[in-house]
Amino acid sequence: MSIATKTGDQGTTGLMFNRRVSKCHPRVEAYGCVDELNAALGLARAAAGHAFVAENLLAIQRDLVVLMGELATAVGDLPRYVKDGFHLVTPELTAKLDRLVAEIEAQKISFKGWATPGATPAAAALDVARTVCRRAERRVCALQEAGQLSNDEIIVHLNRLADLLWLFARWTEAKAAQ
Repeated sequence: MSIATKTGDQGTTGLMFNRRVSKCHPRVEAYGCVDELNAALGLARAAAGHAFVAENLLAIQRDLVVLMGELATAVGDLPRYVKDGFHLVTPELTAKLDRLVAEIEAQKISFKGWATPGATPAAAALDVARTVCRRAERRVCALQEAGQLSNDEIIVHLNRLADLLWLFARWTEAKAAQ
Protein backbone atom coordinates (compact mmCIF):
# COMPACT_ATOMS: atom_id res chain seq x y z
CA MET A 1 0.00 0.00 0.00
CA SER A 2 1.37 3.43 -0.94
CA ILE A 3 1.79 6.21 1.59
CA ALA A 4 0.03 8.41 -0.99
CA THR A 5 -3.55 7.26 -0.40
CA LYS A 6 -4.99 10.42 -2.00
CA THR A 7 -7.81 10.39 0.58
CA GLY A 8 -6.75 13.85 1.75
CA ASP A 9 -6.63 15.45 -1.68
CA GLN A 10 -9.86 17.34 -1.03
CA GLY A 11 -8.63 18.90 2.22
CA THR A 12 -9.96 16.34 4.68
CA THR A 13 -8.23 13.84 6.91
CA GLY A 14 -9.28 10.81 8.90
CA LEU A 15 -9.59 10.64 12.66
CA MET A 16 -9.62 7.35 14.48
CA PHE A 17 -12.52 5.14 13.42
CA ASN A 18 -12.64 6.72 9.95
CA ARG A 19 -14.34 10.00 10.80
CA ARG A 20 -13.45 12.57 8.12
CA VAL A 21 -12.83 16.18 9.13
CA SER A 22 -11.23 19.24 7.56
CA LYS A 23 -7.44 19.38 7.79
CA CYS A 24 -7.87 22.69 9.62
CA HIS A 25 -10.33 21.27 12.18
CA PRO A 26 -9.34 22.27 15.76
CA ARG A 27 -8.77 18.59 16.62
CA VAL A 28 -6.36 18.17 13.71
CA GLU A 29 -4.60 21.42 14.68
CA ALA A 30 -4.19 20.10 18.23
CA TYR A 31 -2.79 16.67 17.43
CA GLY A 32 -0.77 18.13 14.56
CA CYS A 33 0.99 20.46 17.00
CA VAL A 34 1.67 17.52 19.30
CA ASP A 35 3.09 15.61 16.31
CA GLU A 36 5.35 18.60 15.61
CA LEU A 37 6.32 18.60 19.29
CA ASN A 38 7.25 14.93 19.04
CA ALA A 39 9.51 15.72 16.06
CA ALA A 40 11.09 18.64 17.95
CA LEU A 41 11.72 16.31 20.89
CA GLY A 42 13.39 13.87 18.51
CA LEU A 43 15.72 16.62 17.35
CA ALA A 44 16.42 17.62 20.96
CA ARG A 45 17.09 13.99 21.84
CA ALA A 46 19.50 13.61 18.92
CA ALA A 47 21.36 16.75 20.07
CA ALA A 48 21.19 15.99 23.79
CA GLY A 49 24.71 14.77 24.49
CA HIS A 50 23.63 13.49 27.91
CA ALA A 51 22.01 10.11 28.47
CA PHE A 52 19.84 11.55 31.28
CA VAL A 53 18.15 13.94 28.85
CA ALA A 54 18.07 11.62 25.84
CA GLU A 55 16.57 8.66 27.70
CA ASN A 56 13.90 10.79 29.35
CA LEU A 57 13.00 12.51 26.09
CA LEU A 58 12.52 9.12 24.42
CA ALA A 59 10.14 8.04 27.20
CA ILE A 60 8.26 11.35 26.84
CA GLN A 61 7.99 10.83 23.08
CA ARG A 62 6.46 7.41 23.65
CA ASP A 63 3.93 8.92 26.06
CA LEU A 64 3.04 11.58 23.49
CA VAL A 65 1.82 8.79 21.20
CA VAL A 66 -0.86 8.10 23.84
CA LEU A 67 -1.75 11.78 23.94
CA MET A 68 -1.89 12.10 20.13
CA GLY A 69 -4.08 9.02 19.83
CA GLU A 70 -6.56 10.44 22.29
CA LEU A 71 -6.60 13.79 20.51
CA ALA A 72 -7.10 12.04 17.15
CA THR A 73 -10.30 10.47 18.45
CA ALA A 74 -13.63 12.32 18.42
CA VAL A 75 -15.13 12.63 21.91
CA GLY A 76 -18.04 10.39 20.91
CA ASP A 77 -15.63 7.65 19.87
CA LEU A 78 -13.58 7.61 23.09
CA PRO A 79 -15.54 4.72 24.68
CA ARG A 80 -14.77 2.58 21.61
CA TYR A 81 -11.14 3.79 21.68
CA VAL A 82 -10.72 2.57 25.27
CA LYS A 83 -12.66 -0.64 24.58
CA ASP A 84 -10.25 -1.36 21.71
CA GLY A 85 -7.35 -1.27 24.20
CA PHE A 86 -6.01 2.23 23.65
CA HIS A 87 -4.92 4.29 26.64
CA LEU A 88 -5.92 7.77 27.75
CA VAL A 89 -3.75 10.46 29.33
CA THR A 90 -3.91 10.00 33.09
CA PRO A 91 -2.60 11.84 36.15
CA GLU A 92 -0.06 9.00 36.47
CA LEU A 93 1.40 9.94 33.09
CA THR A 94 1.78 13.54 34.27
CA ALA A 95 3.22 12.37 37.59
CA LYS A 96 6.22 10.99 35.69
CA LEU A 97 6.92 14.53 34.48
CA ASP A 98 6.46 15.89 38.00
CA ARG A 99 9.08 13.46 39.28
CA LEU A 100 11.56 14.62 36.65
CA VAL A 101 10.89 18.27 37.51
CA ALA A 102 11.56 17.50 41.18
CA GLU A 103 14.72 15.56 40.30
CA ILE A 104 16.18 18.43 38.28
CA GLU A 105 15.14 21.07 40.80
CA ALA A 106 16.80 19.04 43.57
CA GLN A 107 20.11 19.47 41.74
CA LYS A 108 19.96 23.22 42.47
CA ILE A 109 20.67 24.28 38.89
CA SER A 110 20.99 28.04 39.11
CA PHE A 111 19.08 30.30 36.74
CA LYS A 112 17.88 33.87 36.99
CA GLY A 113 15.01 35.48 35.12
CA TRP A 114 14.39 34.77 31.46
CA ALA A 115 16.69 32.48 29.57
CA THR A 116 18.02 33.43 26.16
CA PRO A 117 17.95 30.30 24.01
CA GLY A 118 21.08 29.31 22.14
CA ALA A 119 23.79 28.80 24.75
CA THR A 120 24.36 25.33 23.30
CA PRO A 121 22.79 23.49 20.35
CA ALA A 122 21.23 20.94 22.71
CA ALA A 123 19.68 23.59 24.97
CA ALA A 124 18.45 25.52 21.94
CA ALA A 125 16.75 22.39 20.60
CA LEU A 126 15.07 21.90 23.99
CA ASP A 127 13.87 25.50 23.96
CA VAL A 128 12.42 25.05 20.48
CA ALA A 129 10.63 21.92 21.73
CA ARG A 130 9.33 23.92 24.72
CA THR A 131 7.84 26.63 22.50
CA VAL A 132 6.23 24.02 20.24
CA CYS A 133 4.83 22.40 23.38
CA ARG A 134 3.31 25.72 24.46
CA ARG A 135 1.68 26.09 21.03
CA ALA A 136 0.29 22.57 21.28
CA GLU A 137 -1.05 23.45 24.71
CA ARG A 138 -2.81 26.51 23.26
CA ARG A 139 -4.34 24.41 20.47
CA VAL A 140 -5.62 21.87 23.00
CA CYS A 141 -7.08 24.73 25.07
CA ALA A 142 -8.91 25.92 21.94
CA LEU A 143 -10.27 22.41 21.52
CA GLN A 144 -11.42 22.48 25.13
CA GLU A 145 -13.09 25.88 24.69
CA ALA A 146 -14.92 24.49 21.65
CA GLY A 147 -16.35 21.72 23.85
CA GLN A 148 -14.35 19.05 22.02
CA LEU A 149 -12.04 17.88 24.79
CA SER A 150 -13.23 15.49 27.44
CA ASN A 151 -9.93 14.96 29.27
CA ASP A 152 -8.47 18.06 30.94
CA GLU A 153 -5.42 16.04 31.98
CA ILE A 154 -4.07 16.55 28.45
CA ILE A 155 -3.67 20.27 29.16
CA VAL A 156 -2.08 19.58 32.54
CA HIS A 157 0.34 17.14 30.90
CA LEU A 158 1.41 19.59 28.18
CA ASN A 159 1.78 22.40 30.69
CA ARG A 160 4.04 20.27 32.87
CA LEU A 161 5.99 19.07 29.86
CA ALA A 162 6.76 22.64 28.78
CA ASP A 163 8.02 23.39 32.31
CA LEU A 164 10.19 20.28 32.21
CA LEU A 165 11.64 21.17 28.83
CA TRP A 166 12.62 24.60 30.17
CA LEU A 167 14.38 22.87 33.07
CA PHE A 168 16.08 20.36 30.75
CA ALA A 169 17.45 23.27 28.68
CA ARG A 170 18.79 25.04 31.77
CA TRP A 171 20.24 21.73 33.08
CA THR A 172 21.95 21.19 29.72
CA GLU A 173 23.44 24.69 29.80
CA ALA A 174 24.67 24.18 33.35
CA LYS A 175 26.35 20.89 32.43
CA ALA A 176 28.03 22.53 29.43
CA ALA A 177 29.42 25.28 31.69
CA GLN A 178 31.05 22.75 34.07
